[in-house]
Amino acid sequence: MSDSPNREEVQPAAPRPETIPPLPPEATPEEKDLHWYTHYYQGDKVKQLTLRAVLMGGILGMFMSVSNLYTTLKLGWAFGVAITACVLSFVIWNALRALSRGRLTPMTILENNCMQSTASAAGYSTGGTIGTAFGALLLIEGQHRPYVVVASFALLTAALGVFLAIPMKRQMINYEQLKFPSGIAAAETLRSLYSHGQQALRKAYSLIYALAFGGLVGFLRSYYNLMDQLKDWQPSEKLAAFSQRLHVPLDQWLAALGPALQRLHQWLHIPEQIALRAGWSPVHPYQLSGLAFEPSVLLIGAGMIVGLRVSLSMLLGSVLLYFLVTPYLLTLDLARAGAPGFVPSFTINAQGMINPTRWALWGGTAIMVFSSLTAVALQWRTLARAFQVFKRRGQPTATSDRLAAIEVPATWLVAGLIPITVGLVVVQFLAFHINLWLGLLAVVMSFVVSLVCCRATGETDTTPIGAMGKVTQLLYAVLPGAKGNIVINLMSAGTTAAAGGSSADLLTDLKSGYLLGANPRKQFLAQFIGIFFGTLAVVPAWFAMVPDKATLEKFNPPATYMWKAVADLLTQGVHMLPKTAIVAIVIGALLGVLLPLLEKLAPKLRPWLPSAMGLGLAWVIPFQNCLSFAIGAVLVWVWTQWRARSAEEYNVPIASGLVAGESLVAALIAIACTLVGFLGMAK
Repeated sequence: MSDSPNREEVQPAAPRPETIPPLPPEATPEEKDLHWYTHYYQGDKVKQLTLRAVLMGGILGMFMSVSNLYTTLKLGWAFGVAITACVLSFVIWNALRALSRGRLTPMTILENNCMQSTASAAGYSTGGTIGTAFGALLLIEGQHRPYVVVASFALLTAALGVFLAIPMKRQMINYEQLKFPSGIAAAETLRSLYSHGQQALRKAYSLIYALAFGGLVGFLRSYYNLMDQLKDWQPSEKLAAFSQRLHVPLDQWLAALGPALQRLHQWLHIPEQIALRAGWSPVHPYQLSGLAFEPSVLLIGAGMIVGLRVSLSMLLGSVLLYFLVTPYLLTLDLARAGAPGFVPSFTINAQGMINPTRWALWGGTAIMVFSSLTAVALQWRTLARAFQVFKRRGQPTATSDRLAAIEVPATWLVAGLIPITVGLVVVQFLAFHINLWLGLLAVVMSFVVSLVCCRATGETDTTPIGAMGKVTQLLYAVLPGAKGNIVINLMSAGTTAAAGGSSADLLTDLKSGYLLGANPRKQFLAQFIGIFFGTLAVVPAWFAMVPDKATLEKFNPPATYMWKAVADLLTQGVHMLPKTAIVAIVIGALLGVLLPLLEKLAPKLRPWLPSAMGLGLAWVIPFQNCLSFAIGAVLVWVWTQWRARSAEEYNVPIASGLVAGESLVAALIAIACTLVGFLGMAK
């Protein structure tokens, strides 16, 4: 830049971890707080919550919320927004600075982090269950619920998740120091963008190279989505008329892009998955869904950050499910097929495909729920401190007062939850005829679901929103006043799952801020503001993208059909669940309690015990995901054995680059698919 350095350009960036003295292994919560405040905190020195950061994050998040709605309908899952927003914001703002010839000052690293929180809330936290819960409701009823119902539900559930994350932040980030790999990746990405010094630059270059490689893999894995979107595409009348007025053949350019991508796909692409040979299948001649290798560097990079214990626990759980439990139960199913009253564990489709996780999610979810509740019970003293706003029995110190001034106080939790709870109970009663006590129970259940979602995200970087929604559906299938009512079953689960996703997303961003030394209170405000931007974008997009039931059916939405199928099943009665699933729930609950107890009572055994969260998640996601996580963790272990110093220095930047690169490109392609869908119409 030609302009001279100003005050903001020379402000200190976030401290590098290698320059900070390590915490003692048995540090108390107070020592951890003091260590962070002394060595990491930058919130009083660097600009953070500014209007330009919030507006940039809000606008980016609005586009990404539409993109995530599209991918939820098309693929059944949504992309993380934080890393994408960080990179896009940095590029866009510096482009604007160049256009202004330096009159605009650069964004600080904490402004960009604040922008990330706003964008993430708008693009990911808001409307998490619109495409699933409301989509299933549309399939059942054949018509949309009113705009005001969808908007108020989306806003209130997102706000509920944001406020429920307040006590969890101190417990899981400050005290337990959970990894939240995407949060680490976002922080490393920002550090590389603002890096100075030789060692920092080396790490930045390693991240950039990994980001470029991850982006290439992401493009080669996902560009066929855009190709399919353009294959039968023709411009809308408005687009054609607009391009003619501008004398720009935009319609011709877009129409030519599809064949160009098809030619590229013929000789250069990476498959979505590589199925293992039929001989690998333990249930041959049937096929197991997910028994494959997924060439995703995003998942491998997440495994590099998560570590060996959790990743191998995931692989162990998945191997048990696919190679031992499923063959055994399938043998029982085939032997007892046709017996009166027998409910098989697995459904075999016309192609001979079996999906083990559709049965296993009940047991896997039980492990995650009970292990999370047990961990909280074992650490109740530490959790209680989160509600005490850093109060001390002794004389307050200057540090404790400063910490109290920057952390989100428990009074905000109370002040926020009261109106949000009242609003949600009213919306559920008026819109879905959920009586008051059932509506209140959904809010209470949201805390449990958020607890599990946050812990799963912190340990594995995967948020089991769908699986946790099934917990609420199962509970409401037996409660008086809800039993047999499919609308209550769906929308109560939509409430808890949306809040859980919002909480986990906020903690991922707060993890980035924690590593960069951000002011958590300002970051919370940025996240809260973001949900309003997201609601303004995702609700109109829902009605525009899916005007009626027929349009939704054309998407063939996998996650939406899953929500509807579970609701159809459970409203007929819990007896419709296979007996083996009920046994899996009991065993999962026992494991969920036993493993955290063993870790607490015999800490020396902890490195050799499987992770409860890893085992539980392994029964919720397919084998191919668990395999990729394990590959990443093993690669780092081998690297550490070979070159320990090099692995310690470059592992996180490279892993972060892989995660950032693939997720960024995949998100951009999803946005492009959404725009093409709006600009055209099917032939």
